[in-house]
Amino acid sequence: MAANGASCEQPQKRAGAKDKHNGKSTDSSITERRQKDKEERLSLVLWRRPVTTLHYFLLETLIKLKELTFKLWQQRGTVFLVLVLCSLFSIAYSTEGAHQQYVQYLEKRFLWCAYWVGLGILSSVGLGTGLHTFLLYLGPHIASVTLAAYECGSTDFPEPPYPDQIVCPQGGGVEGSISLFSIMSKVRLEACMWGAGTAIGELPPYFMARAARQSGADPDDEDYEEFEEMLEQAESAQDFVTRAKLGVQHMVQKVGFFGILACASIPNPLFDLAGITCGHFLVPFWTFFGATLIGKAIIKMHIQKLFVIITFSKHIVEKMVLLIGSVPKVGPSLQKPFSHYLEAQRNKLHHAGGSVPADENWLSWVFEKVVLVMVCYFVISIVNSMAQSYVKRLQQQRHSEEKTK
Repeated sequence: MAANGASCEQPQKRAGAKDKHNGKSTDSSITERRQKDKEERLSLVLWRRPVTTLHYFLLETLIKLKELTFKLWQQRGTVFLVLVLCSLFSIAYSTEGAHQQYVQYLEKRFLWCAYWVGLGILSSVGLGTGLHTFLLYLGPHIASVTLAAYECGSTDFPEPPYPDQIVCPQGGGVEGSISLFSIMSKVRLEACMWGAGTAIGELPPYFMARAARQSGADPDDEDYEEFEEMLEQAESAQDFVTRAKLGVQHMVQKVGFFGILACASIPNPLFDLAGITCGHFLVPFWTFFGATLIGKAIIKMHIQKLFVIITFSKHIVEKMVLLIGSVPKVGPSLQKPFSHYLEAQRNKLHHAGGSVPADENWLSWVFEKVVLVMVCYFVISIVNSMAQSYVKRLQQQRHSEEKTK
């Protein structure tokens, strides 16, 4: 009996070991397949396979438009209400009357706010591949207002042409009357709208992770896959980046609202992970979005705004130009165009419609080309990303067909 029991246990142990070995081999084969699929997707870029990339981009665009149309049809009541409101505003806009001044004021404010909200969304949407619109648009705008305020002695720039062009008011201002707070209040609206846009741009990772957790389906995003792998390998994490990501994840998970607020209130390249973490652990929407909105649109935005205003205040700019001139050998040649550029900007502020001499315009030309290059890179990254999304659809379809065979 004992011998029989022992003989029965040995095959069971062997079977258990065999099953464990099969499980490990299956996991390794799935990992290898995912890695191979990922390499195949990442190889599809415009500069390697332009025709295929554009073809897949167009197909993915059509699929996204179809999905958007279906979602709008599901929310047709809301869509109808928006269309009615737009029609009423259009009637009020085209009808002559005393209300036109209020309509024009609302139109101007709405377009101004929508412009900065849109730039904010572009800056944060796409899990880190967004266009850095603070460096390209909001930062230069705050710097221009700061320099103009110190030169004019006032922030009451005539509208129009402000904000398209900054011109000193005719009466001028009192020298020394400009303070940090007066400049901050002048650019508060656009800065807060940009911050609100960045908060809205953080929603896609949150919704993606939340939907994947609730449905139990395989995640349709590389960052979410990396997040799950990071959670599985949390104890063995050694490198600094992984430990930093785990620190963000633990703060958001344990502290909740104030953890999200702390992560959103400082320049944080890992904040996408906070959105994924909140979605994965089913943090309520208003807890996540409320903390993100307060952190990005109020706290972080005031920190960034204050930094730019201090950096471009009159005495600091003059010191920087002097420091450029003190660089050995190349200093004087570099200092000259900067000095001329600042002088030309001062002249423009006091003469509406004044032109900048051609030889002093190269800084603007360089900046325009940098903006153009970054915008082109952003567009190319969108095309590549959407083409790779379509490849992932094909891969998932192929794997599902293999399972059914």
